[in-house]
Order: sequence, then C-alpha cells, then structure tokens
Amino acid sequence: MTFSVEQTSVGPRRHGSAAEAEVLRAHAEDAFAAELAALAARDDRPRPARWRLSPWAVATYLLGGTLADGTVITPKYVGPRRIVEVAVTTLATDRALLLLGVPGTAKTWVSEHLAAAVSGDSTLLVQGTAGTPEEAIRYGWNYARLLAHGPSRDALVPSPVMRAMADGTTVRVEELTRIPADVQDTLITILSEKTLPIPELGQEVQAVRGFNLIATANDRDRGVNDLSSALRRRFNTVVLPLPETPEAEVDIVSRRVDQIGRSLDLPAATDGIDEIRRVVTVFRELRDGVTTDGRTKLKSPSGTLSTAEAISVVTNGLALAAHFGDGVLRAGDVAAGIQGAVVRDPAADRVVWQEYLETVVRERDGWTDFYRACREAGA
Repeated sequence: MTFSVEQTSVGPRRHGSAAEAEVLRAHAEDAFAAELAALAARDDRPRPARWRLSPWAVATYLLGGTLADGTVITPKYVGPRRIVEVAVTTLATDRALLLLGVPGTAKTWVSEHLAAAVSGDSTLLVQGTAGTPEEAIRYGWNYARLLAHGPSRDALVPSPVMRAMADGTTVRVEELTRIPADVQDTLITILSEKTLPIPELGQEVQAVRGFNLIATANDRDRGVNDLSSALRRRFNTVVLPLPETPEAEVDIVSRRVDQIGRSLDLPAATDGIDEIRRVVTVFRELRDGVTTDGRTKLKSPSGTLSTAEAISVVTNGLALAAHFGDGVLRAGDVAAGIQGAVVRDPAADRVVWQEYLETVVRERDGWTDFYRACREAGA
C-alpha cells in the first residue's frame, strides 16, 4: 500500500509582502523571484517532470546571462560552466547529486539555488550534524497522537525527504558526512528503490517523478563519518573547486558582500574594492603557501582561508566602517578580521601570521597602512 503525504506548513509564504522585506536572509526563490519569473516566462525548452525551468534555464539562473528581452540574470555561482551543467543534468536523471569541496566553495549556496530553480522551494532541508537522528531523514511521530490512538497516518510526522518524495520536488541534505553512518545509510533504499517503507503502518511512500536529492559534503571532514561505498554509489559527485584566479575570487567576494550588505544597510562593497583585493591576496597566498609572484614560499595556517571566510571578513569590515568610521572600507577595518581568520591555533598560526607580516606585507609597496593596522590589531 502506498502512502500520500499531505503538505504541511508553519504558515503562508508571503512573497513580496512588507514582512518579507524585513527578513534578514530571504530564501533564494524569494530573493530572486523576479529573475526566476523572467526565465520561466521566456523558457521554451523541454522541462523534466515537475521542474519549474528547463535544465538550460536552471544553468542560466546559476551562471548568469542576458535574456532575449534584455533581462539581466545575475550570476549566483562564478566558476566553470561545465560543473554547473553536470550538476543540473544529474538532477534531471534518477541519480542524486553530491556537491563536494573544501569549506567555503559555495556548496550550500549552489544547492539552495539549484533547489529554488528546479522546484521553486529551497526550504526542504535536512541539516547534518553529529546528532541528526534517523527521523530527520525518514519520519517521526506525534507522540500524543501515537499514545492515544496508536500508529496512524495522523500520528506520522513526515521528514523533508518524505515530503519531497511525495510531491516530486528537490530536497537538500547539508553536511552529509557529519551525520552518523547508520543514519546516512537510511538514504540507500530511498535513493536506490525510490521508496520509503513505513513498517508500522504496512505502507510506503513511493517517490513521484521530479523527486531528487542534493547533498553537500566537506573535503575536510573525511574520516568523520565517511560515506559507505553502497551510499556513495547512489550519488553523482561534483567537486566544487576554489576560484581559479584572484580576479574571480574578488568578483565573488564583492558580489556576495553587496548582497549581504544591502540587507544590513551597509555601504557598497565596490567603494572598498582595493581592500577586498588585499583580503583575497592575503588569503590566497597563505592558502597556496607561496606569494603571487612565486618568489617567496610561505607556511600555511591550520584554517582553510576560504572564499566564505573572506566574505565574512569584508562584511564585518564594512560594518566597522559604517558604524565607527567614515563609511569607506580601509585597512584598519579588515585587519582584525583577517588576523582572526588566520590565527585559529594560537600556538602555531600566530607564528605563521607574524612571519608573513614581516617577510611579505612589511616589504610590499603600498601595504604600509595594512601592516600598521595588523600590528595595531595585536599581531
């Protein structure tokens, strides 16, 4: 016997309402509703079952472009086009998608926008942690009803995965390798048989066309809860790389900081592009273990110094400039944030940071203000 899941919600989604304007971080399908609507209106290519857009339009939404009527679609992901095309194509098949990469390579960001473009809803989400229970992936119970009436349809609480299976939509599982191995493996039957048994009711949920799953995993978490070979075979894996060039990384940081800054009423990031470029340079050199000119080898700190951390440093710097400065991003606004990102292990990383300041920053033309700001910040 199959089992249908009724749609449940904590409240109505109020697109375009005054209340939505006050949301600190809107869901992708709300923040970019105009772009998604423009793409849908002009998308005449074949769409897989229950997809809001064609695969071509989904890729255009992520990578950006200009439509025939002049509508500009802003890039959500700056990187190799083929990576996005493979990810989108995977979702159009019966294979689940695993986005793999080091911290800060936009895995969560990409998964959210993929779900928004494909299904119009990025909120079906399982957040992986060491304490994620099996119920988060399968289903749970309303214990008051369970005790009063026993196992029944009304007592069952569907998980986001179960709801996506029943509705033919996309569900996201974040930080899959953080989830205990025995809980991870509850996905095997779901991904291979496209069914979720409910033995207590003698029923099952069968996935309808349009259902698929996007998982993210962190390269640095290998060995925490490695995926079993059986589960890994159920995924097509797409590795998201770090930005190839400094220019690409500066572009990513600037765009994302602008988006965050608008919601926080911060100054435009473009006014501090020189400092953004400096943050990116420091992160890339310490991450790569060599200066940009290739002349000086460097020790790398224990942290990842990812693009996401650069975005955080610049956003915090803009807040400092707005509230305690003249609104222009300067070296003193980012110095403490950079030091905090680099020096994660006070014993080892502080030596790396001080050596970098003395051998590279101090001698670099035009970086005197940054050197002084870092020293004043306690380096």
